[in-house]
Amino acid sequence: MYNCLIDRIRLLFHKDKESYLRFYHILGFYPHNISYYKQALLHKSLSVKDKGRWVNNERLEFLGDAVLDAVVGDIVYRKFEGKREGFLTNTRSKIVQRETLNRVAEEIGLDKLIKYTTHQSAHNSYLSGNAFEAIIGAIYLDRGYKACQYFIGHRIIGPYIDLNKISTQEVNFKSKLIEWSQKNHFLIDFQLINESHDQLYSPTFESEVTVEGIITGHGQGYSKKESQQKAAKETLEKLKIDKDLKEQIIEAKNIRDEQENPVLRESLTNEIYKDDTASVPVPEQQNPLDVEERERFTTSSTEDIIHAAEEEAYK
Repeated sequence: MYNCLIDRIRLLFHKDKESYLRFYHILGFYPHNISYYKQALLHKSLSVKDKGRWVNNERLEFLGDAVLDAVVGDIVYRKFEGKREGFLTNTRSKIVQRETLNRVAEEIGLDKLIKYTTHQSAHNSYLSGNAFEAIIGAIYLDRGYKACQYFIGHRIIGPYIDLNKISTQEVNFKSKLIEWSQKNHFLIDFQLINESHDQLYSPTFESEVTVEGIITGHGQGYSKKESQQKAAKETLEKLKIDKDLKEQIIEAKNIRDEQENPVLRESLTNEIYKDDTASVPVPEQQNPLDVEERERFTTSSTEDIIHAAEEEAYK
Protein backbone atom coordinates (compact mmCIF):
# COMPACT_ATOMS: atom_id res chain seq x y z
CA MET A 1 0.00 0.00 0.00
CA TYR A 2 2.73 2.44 0.98
CA ASN A 3 5.30 1.35 -1.61
CA CYS A 4 2.89 2.37 -4.33
CA LEU A 5 4.19 2.51 -7.88
CA ILE A 6 2.34 5.78 -8.42
CA ASP A 7 4.40 7.46 -5.71
CA ARG A 8 7.61 6.34 -7.38
CA ILE A 9 6.45 7.69 -10.71
CA ARG A 10 5.56 11.02 -9.11
CA LEU A 11 9.02 11.18 -7.63
CA LEU A 12 10.51 11.37 -11.12
CA PHE A 13 8.91 14.77 -11.61
CA HIS A 14 9.98 16.29 -8.29
CA LYS A 15 12.98 18.57 -8.13
CA ASP A 16 13.70 17.74 -4.48
CA LYS A 17 14.13 14.00 -4.99
CA GLU A 18 16.73 13.66 -2.26
CA SER A 19 14.34 14.84 0.47
CA TYR A 20 11.65 12.41 -0.66
CA LEU A 21 14.13 9.53 -0.72
CA ARG A 22 15.48 10.53 2.70
CA PHE A 23 12.02 10.42 4.24
CA TYR A 24 11.20 7.20 2.36
CA HIS A 25 14.11 5.40 4.04
CA ILE A 26 12.85 6.55 7.45
CA LEU A 27 9.09 6.15 6.96
CA GLY A 28 8.86 3.22 4.55
CA PHE A 29 6.66 5.23 2.16
CA TYR A 30 6.89 8.43 0.14
CA PRO A 31 5.37 11.63 1.50
CA HIS A 32 2.50 13.21 -0.39
CA ASN A 33 2.92 16.68 1.11
CA ILE A 34 6.55 16.93 2.09
CA SER A 35 6.06 20.35 3.69
CA TYR A 36 4.50 18.68 6.75
CA TYR A 37 7.65 16.63 7.34
CA LYS A 38 9.98 19.57 6.81
CA GLN A 39 7.97 21.55 9.36
CA ALA A 40 8.19 18.61 11.79
CA LEU A 41 11.97 18.99 11.78
CA LEU A 42 11.95 22.76 12.30
CA HIS A 43 12.68 23.63 15.92
CA LYS A 44 11.09 26.77 17.38
CA SER A 45 14.52 28.40 17.59
CA LEU A 46 14.43 28.60 13.77
CA SER A 47 10.76 29.50 13.41
CA VAL A 48 9.79 31.08 10.08
CA LYS A 49 6.98 33.56 9.54
CA ASP A 50 4.24 32.48 7.16
CA LYS A 51 1.10 34.55 6.56
CA GLY A 52 1.61 36.53 9.74
CA ARG A 53 2.29 33.60 12.10
CA TRP A 54 5.40 31.81 13.25
CA VAL A 55 5.76 28.25 11.97
CA ASN A 56 7.73 25.48 13.74
CA ASN A 57 7.17 21.89 14.85
CA GLU A 58 5.39 22.58 18.16
CA ARG A 59 1.83 22.17 16.83
CA LEU A 60 2.76 18.97 15.00
CA GLU A 61 4.41 17.73 18.18
CA PHE A 62 1.16 18.27 20.09
CA LEU A 63 -0.82 16.37 17.46
CA GLY A 64 1.73 13.58 17.17
CA ASP A 65 1.79 13.07 20.94
CA ALA A 66 -1.95 12.34 20.96
CA VAL A 67 -1.79 10.05 17.92
CA LEU A 68 1.23 8.20 19.30
CA ASP A 69 -0.56 7.49 22.59
CA ALA A 70 -3.56 6.08 20.72
CA VAL A 71 -1.56 3.89 18.33
CA VAL A 72 0.80 2.53 21.01
CA GLY A 73 -2.15 1.93 23.33
CA ASP A 74 -3.84 -0.16 20.64
CA ILE A 75 -0.66 -2.14 19.93
CA VAL A 76 -0.01 -2.86 23.61
CA TYR A 77 -3.66 -3.82 24.20
CA ARG A 78 -3.60 -6.38 21.39
CA LYS A 79 -0.14 -7.70 22.23
CA PHE A 80 -0.74 -8.43 25.93
CA GLU A 81 -4.10 -10.17 26.14
CA GLY A 82 -5.44 -10.61 29.65
CA LYS A 83 -3.07 -8.09 31.22
CA ARG A 84 -4.56 -5.54 33.59
CA GLU A 85 -4.95 -1.82 32.99
CA GLY A 86 -2.02 -0.90 35.23
CA PHE A 87 0.38 -3.14 33.28
CA LEU A 88 -0.83 -1.79 29.93
CA THR A 89 -0.54 1.83 31.07
CA ASN A 90 2.95 1.27 32.44
CA THR A 91 4.13 -0.45 29.25
CA ARG A 92 2.74 2.29 27.04
CA SER A 93 4.39 4.98 29.17
CA LYS A 94 7.77 3.23 28.77
CA ILE A 95 7.40 3.32 24.99
CA VAL A 96 6.28 6.96 24.65
CA GLN A 97 8.62 8.38 27.28
CA ARG A 98 11.29 10.83 26.14
CA GLU A 99 14.23 8.48 26.70
CA THR A 100 12.74 5.86 24.36
CA LEU A 101 11.68 8.36 21.70
CA ASN A 102 15.10 10.04 21.78
CA ARG A 103 16.84 6.72 21.28
CA VAL A 104 14.56 5.70 18.42
CA ALA A 105 14.93 9.09 16.72
CA GLU A 106 18.70 8.75 16.82
CA GLU A 107 18.69 5.17 15.56
CA ILE A 108 16.55 6.01 12.53
CA GLY A 109 18.69 9.08 11.81
CA LEU A 110 16.00 11.64 12.53
CA ASP A 111 18.19 13.66 14.91
CA LYS A 112 20.57 14.56 12.06
CA LEU A 113 17.75 16.21 10.11
CA ILE A 114 16.49 18.53 12.85
CA LYS A 115 17.08 22.21 12.19
CA TYR A 116 17.81 24.48 15.15
CA THR A 117 20.02 27.45 15.95
CA THR A 118 23.54 27.04 17.25
CA HIS A 119 22.67 28.59 20.62
CA GLN A 120 20.02 25.92 21.17
CA SER A 121 21.39 23.40 23.65
CA ALA A 122 22.63 20.39 21.73
CA HIS A 123 22.17 18.23 24.84
CA ASN A 124 18.53 19.20 25.25
CA SER A 125 17.00 15.86 26.10
CA TYR A 126 13.71 16.77 24.43
CA LEU A 127 14.95 17.79 20.98
CA SER A 128 14.93 14.43 19.19
CA GLY A 129 11.89 13.03 21.02
CA ASN A 130 9.85 16.13 20.23
CA ALA A 131 10.80 15.90 16.57
CA PHE A 132 9.78 12.25 16.50
CA GLU A 133 6.32 13.15 17.83
CA ALA A 134 6.11 15.95 15.26
CA ILE A 135 6.85 13.42 12.50
CA ILE A 136 3.93 11.33 13.74
CA GLY A 137 1.75 14.43 13.48
CA ALA A 138 3.02 15.03 9.95
CA ILE A 139 2.21 11.46 8.92
CA TYR A 140 -1.29 11.83 10.35
CA LEU A 141 -1.98 15.01 8.35
CA ASP A 142 -0.36 13.70 5.19
CA ARG A 143 -1.48 10.07 5.10
CA GLY A 144 -3.99 9.53 7.89
CA TYR A 145 -4.28 7.34 10.96
CA LYS A 146 -3.63 4.02 9.21
CA ALA A 147 -0.29 5.28 7.95
CA CYS A 148 0.64 6.14 11.54
CA GLN A 149 -0.29 2.61 12.57
CA TYR A 150 1.88 1.19 9.81
CA PHE A 151 4.87 3.36 10.65
CA ILE A 152 4.80 2.68 14.39
CA GLY A 153 3.71 -0.95 14.15
CA HIS A 154 6.11 -2.04 11.40
CA ARG A 155 8.95 0.45 11.26
CA ILE A 156 9.39 1.15 15.00
CA ILE A 157 7.90 -1.66 17.11
CA GLY A 158 10.05 -4.71 16.46
CA PRO A 159 13.11 -3.23 14.73
CA TYR A 160 13.79 -0.68 17.48
CA ILE A 161 11.48 -1.53 20.39
CA ASP A 162 11.11 -5.03 21.85
CA LEU A 163 7.67 -5.11 23.48
CA ASN A 164 8.40 -8.15 25.64
CA LYS A 165 11.65 -6.67 26.89
CA ILE A 166 10.40 -3.16 27.52
CA SER A 167 7.31 -4.41 29.36
CA THR A 168 9.53 -5.99 32.04
CA GLN A 169 11.97 -3.10 32.39
CA GLU A 170 11.67 -0.99 35.54
CA VAL A 171 12.21 2.60 34.49
CA ASN A 172 9.81 4.47 36.75
CA PHE A 173 12.21 4.81 39.66
CA LYS A 174 9.98 7.24 41.54
CA SER A 175 7.04 4.84 41.44
CA LYS A 176 9.26 1.95 42.54
CA LEU A 177 10.66 3.97 45.46
CA ILE A 178 7.20 5.03 46.61
CA GLU A 179 6.01 1.42 46.45
CA TRP A 180 9.00 0.34 48.56
CA SER A 181 8.35 3.05 51.16
CA GLN A 182 4.67 2.18 51.46
CA LYS A 183 5.42 -1.51 51.84
CA ASN A 184 7.91 -0.83 54.66
CA HIS A 185 5.96 2.09 56.20
CA PHE A 186 8.73 4.63 55.66
CA LEU A 187 8.03 8.34 55.23
CA ILE A 188 9.34 9.61 51.90
CA ASP A 189 9.39 13.11 50.46
CA PHE A 190 10.42 14.69 47.14
CA GLN A 191 11.54 18.32 47.33
CA LEU A 192 12.43 20.76 44.55
CA ILE A 193 15.48 22.51 45.99
CA ASN A 194 16.69 24.62 43.07
CA GLU A 195 15.58 26.08 39.74
CA SER A 196 18.20 27.51 37.44
CA HIS A 197 19.44 27.72 33.83
CA ASP A 198 22.38 26.18 32.04
CA GLN A 199 24.92 28.13 30.00
CA LEU A 200 22.54 28.26 27.05
CA TYR A 201 19.62 29.47 29.22
CA SER A 202 17.70 26.19 29.16
CA PRO A 203 15.77 25.76 32.45
CA THR A 204 17.16 23.18 34.88
CA PHE A 205 15.73 21.68 38.06
CA GLU A 206 17.30 20.01 41.08
CA SER A 207 15.37 17.70 43.40
CA GLU A 208 16.24 15.67 46.48
CA VAL A 209 14.65 12.69 48.18
CA THR A 210 14.41 12.19 51.92
CA VAL A 211 13.48 8.95 53.64
CA GLU A 212 12.49 9.41 57.28
CA GLY A 213 14.03 12.88 57.08
CA ILE A 214 17.39 11.57 55.82
CA ILE A 215 18.61 12.89 52.46
CA THR A 216 19.13 9.85 50.24
CA GLY A 217 19.39 11.16 46.70
CA HIS A 218 19.80 14.16 44.40
CA GLY A 219 18.85 14.60 40.78
CA GLN A 220 19.13 17.27 38.09
CA GLY A 221 17.22 17.52 34.84
CA TYR A 222 15.47 19.72 32.34
CA SER A 223 12.11 19.09 34.04
CA LYS A 224 10.91 18.48 37.59
CA LYS A 225 9.89 14.95 36.64
CA GLU A 226 13.31 14.14 35.21
CA SER A 227 15.09 15.47 38.31
CA GLN A 228 12.82 13.45 40.62
CA GLN A 229 13.40 10.29 38.60
CA LYS A 230 17.17 10.71 38.86
CA ALA A 231 16.96 11.39 42.60
CA ALA A 232 14.78 8.31 43.09
CA LYS A 233 17.19 6.19 41.02
CA GLU A 234 20.14 7.32 43.15
CA THR A 235 18.21 6.49 46.32
CA LEU A 236 17.34 2.98 45.12
CA GLU A 237 20.96 2.33 44.17
CA LYS A 238 22.15 3.46 47.61
CA LEU A 239 19.60 1.29 49.40
CA LYS A 240 20.97 -1.77 47.62
CA ILE A 241 24.58 -1.34 48.74
CA ASP A 242 24.69 1.04 51.71
CA LYS A 243 23.93 -0.90 54.90
CA ASP A 244 24.70 2.08 57.11
CA LEU A 245 22.08 4.15 55.30
CA LYS A 246 19.50 1.42 55.84
CA GLU A 247 20.27 1.29 59.53
CA GLN A 248 19.97 5.07 59.82
CA ILE A 249 16.58 4.98 58.12
CA ILE A 250 15.33 2.17 60.35
CA GLU A 251 16.56 3.93 63.47
CA ALA A 252 14.87 7.18 62.38
CA LYS A 253 11.64 5.26 61.80
CA ASN A 254 11.84 3.65 65.24
CA ILE A 255 12.31 7.04 66.86
CA ARG A 256 9.34 8.43 64.95
CA ASP A 257 7.15 5.47 65.92
CA GLU A 258 8.12 5.86 69.57
CA GLN A 259 7.37 9.57 69.55
CA GLU A 260 4.02 9.06 67.87
CA ASN A 261 2.84 6.20 70.11
CA PRO A 262 5.21 5.27 72.96
CA VAL A 263 2.67 3.05 74.78
CA LEU A 264 1.97 1.01 71.67
CA ARG A 265 5.68 0.66 70.90
CA GLU A 266 6.42 -0.58 74.43
CA SER A 267 3.65 -3.15 74.18
CA LEU A 268 4.91 -4.36 70.79
CA THR A 269 8.48 -4.59 72.09
CA ASN A 270 7.39 -6.66 75.09
CA GLU A 271 5.33 -8.88 72.82
CA ILE A 272 8.34 -9.59 70.61
CA TYR A 273 10.78 -10.43 73.41
CA LYS A 274 8.49 -12.13 75.94
CA ASP A 275 8.84 -15.80 76.82
CA ASP A 276 6.00 -18.21 76.24
CA THR A 277 5.21 -18.20 79.96
CA ALA A 278 5.92 -14.53 80.61
CA SER A 279 3.18 -11.98 80.81
CA VAL A 280 3.19 -8.67 78.98
CA PRO A 281 3.98 -5.83 81.44
CA VAL A 282 1.20 -3.30 81.83
CA PRO A 283 2.32 0.34 81.54
CA GLU A 284 2.38 2.07 84.93
CA GLN A 285 0.32 5.05 83.77
CA GLN A 286 -2.84 4.44 81.82
CA ASN A 287 -5.48 6.79 80.62
CA PRO A 288 -8.70 6.10 82.60
CA LEU A 289 -10.70 6.50 79.42
CA ASP A 290 -8.60 3.81 77.71
CA VAL A 291 -9.29 1.41 80.60
CA GLU A 292 -12.98 2.20 80.51
CA GLU A 293 -13.18 1.62 76.77
CA ARG A 294 -11.30 -1.68 77.09
CA GLU A 295 -13.59 -2.91 79.82
CA ARG A 296 -16.63 -1.86 77.86
CA PHE A 297 -15.65 -4.09 74.94
CA THR A 298 -14.33 -6.98 77.04
CA THR A 299 -17.43 -9.20 76.86
CA SER A 300 -18.00 -12.87 77.36
CA SER A 301 -19.51 -13.75 73.99
CA THR A 302 -19.55 -12.81 70.32
CA GLU A 303 -23.12 -11.50 70.59
CA ASP A 304 -22.08 -9.16 73.42
CA ILE A 305 -19.20 -7.84 71.30
CA ILE A 306 -21.49 -7.13 68.35
CA HIS A 307 -24.09 -5.51 70.58
CA ALA A 308 -21.50 -3.31 72.25
CA ALA A 309 -20.07 -2.25 68.89
CA GLU A 310 -23.51 -1.33 67.56
CA GLU A 311 -24.23 0.80 70.60
CA GLU A 312 -20.91 2.58 70.20
CA ALA A 313 -21.61 3.22 66.48
CA TYR A 314 -25.04 4.72 67.13
CA LYS A 315 -23.56 7.03 69.77
